[in-house]
Amino acid sequence: MPKIAVVFRRLLGQSRIRATAGLCCVAITGGQAAGCGNSSRLVLTQHVEARRLASNLRVQFSKTVDASNRAVMAVTDEASIAAAREAEQATQSIERDAETLQRNLQALAYLEEIPQLDAFKACFAGYRALDADILPLAVENTNIKAQRLAFGPAREAADAFRQSLETAGRSIAAKSACCVEALIARATAAVLEIQVIQARHIAESDESAMSRMEGEMAASEAAAQAALDTLKALLPNARARLATAADALDRFKAINAELVTLSRRNTNIRSLALSLGRKRTVTAECDALLLALEAALAKHDFTATR
Repeated sequence: MPKIAVVFRRLLGQSRIRATAGLCCVAITGGQAAGCGNSSRLVLTQHVEARRLASNLRVQFSKTVDASNRAVMAVTDEASIAAAREAEQATQSIERDAETLQRNLQALAYLEEIPQLDAFKACFAGYRALDADILPLAVENTNIKAQRLAFGPAREAADAFRQSLETAGRSIAAKSACCVEALIARATAAVLEIQVIQARHIAESDESAMSRMEGEMAASEAAAQAALDTLKALLPNARARLATAADALDRFKAINAELVTLSRRNTNIRSLALSLGRKRTVTAECDALLLALEAALAKHDFTATR
């Protein structure tokens, strides 16, 4: 019995081999544990973090796409600016997480996932280049601002012009009535024609079409001015009212010029066209790459053992 006990104690002091999480760990004789338990836990932790980062990339990418779209569709400068800021913050988060994930995958030596992440980063660079064009256009809101001018200050100036002419026309003598009424109708119709063209101009994206409309506007402005000048000669007793009409027409012309300048920028139409065009394709490509990356990471199997 004593001899057997001695042999047993010697066996306990010899090297032992343990398999942990698919890795072999050798315990050094004499009880000094070395092992791969800590190493395997580190690998598992890095893998879990890689999956978390990949998932977060999709979340943040969805956020930046949504915020960018809201910036394009917003009807106020404040809403557009706020949404554009959200898009930029989500973009920065994506870039930080992508760099962290890159280092993580390299430490894990995941040879399949590293090229997949590189492909996403290249695709996202293209997406960000598009957003760099879209967001500044979206926050300008020039078409919306032009529309507000058309239905606000421009309409008010046109109404003031018409009302001043109608008031001046009440002082005419019977023998001049037909001529004066025709001139008032001509001047009023000319301004109305410009108002109709304004709406078309704001919605138009073709440069040559806008140029033709601006030519029509200029002709109508000239017609309204000519009718007003003739009325001044026919109605010397209505100078005050005609002066008010002249001021209103000048104000209308100035507003129209500003409206045309804003409409020419076409920032809302251009940003929307970019969002509905190439950006949709790039967005789908980026999302597909992230989905493939998540699927590849999910294939790695870690079995916990004692």
